[in-house]
Amino acid sequence: MPTTMRAMLLERPGRPLRLVTLPRPEPGPRQVLIRVSACGVCRTDLHVVDGELTEPKLPLIPGHEIVGQVVAQGPGAGRHPIGTRVGVPWLGHTCGGCPYCASQRENLCDHPGFTGYTLDGGYAEYCVADQDYCFPLPPGLSDTASAPLLCAGLIGHRALRLAGNPRRLGLYGFGAAAHLVAQVAIYQGLRVHAFVQPGDGAAADFARALGCVWAGPSDRPAPEPLDAAIIFAPVGALIPAALAAVAKGGRVVAAGIHMSDIPSFPYALLWGERHLLSVANLTRRDATELLAIAPVVPLKPKVEVFALAAANQALDSLRAGHITGAAVLVP
Repeated sequence: MPTTMRAMLLERPGRPLRLVTLPRPEPGPRQVLIRVSACGVCRTDLHVVDGELTEPKLPLIPGHEIVGQVVAQGPGAGRHPIGTRVGVPWLGHTCGGCPYCASQRENLCDHPGFTGYTLDGGYAEYCVADQDYCFPLPPGLSDTASAPLLCAGLIGHRALRLAGNPRRLGLYGFGAAAHLVAQVAIYQGLRVHAFVQPGDGAAADFARALGCVWAGPSDRPAPEPLDAAIIFAPVGALIPAALAAVAKGGRVVAAGIHMSDIPSFPYALLWGERHLLSVANLTRRDATELLAIAPVVPLKPKVEVFALAAANQALDSLRAGHITGAAVLVP
């Protein structure tokens, strides 16, 4: 096993990542060493690199949709045998002792560790991870296809669960997360409406090809009242638009970790027992549920593959809205 590795390093937000050679990390207690085979490029990575999430560990190796093989174990890390293919998500560690952890709400932990933000992530040839936040991956999906499940898929799954039991669902922003949750929702028999950036005909065509009953620009009303809407695009102005689209008693779920300011809106949009709530992080239950249903649907992630050294190009393409589906890095 080599003693060094290549990695893409964030040294200062707002600047491009730099390809460097670093010592290969060593797993600590209850950690495993993973040889990375694929790492998704998530919009959260953009928020970190662009400085919109303001408290990263620096210097930092980004990336939190990690797929790889366990190649070494630290002390007490016997959960995943050597050779196991695992995925590592955004939530990389929890304290286990705060009131949120004690009440099975570990996604709200007071002292968490976040992969690719406060913990080094997967834009590298190797990474270490807490064994409790590594998940064996189902067979049938390639490494590159599995990577987007580890955040886009998980957040979409959690958001869909928090949306209640809708029959008519709206998805605002049709990127990595929406194209996965749409497949699950359609499998469950929901009528899915896709709201795309105005002028993005390719995203609308993609949504219809997946089985959405309607796809159109986000500045147009839905063709029928919705029972729930999930907002993936980090655009605060979509909150009042989605509230206007849902029927009385409906839910609007904000699924992004960062969003531009929400403009003021009349109380009438919220009245009628409409619900507005956010999704924060994920739980291990979310991961086990999604990974169990993925081969049943079956989920078919659309991915665009980039070399590790092309991470800045992948981020630029995502920032410009040129990725249909998900971007994935491979070492």
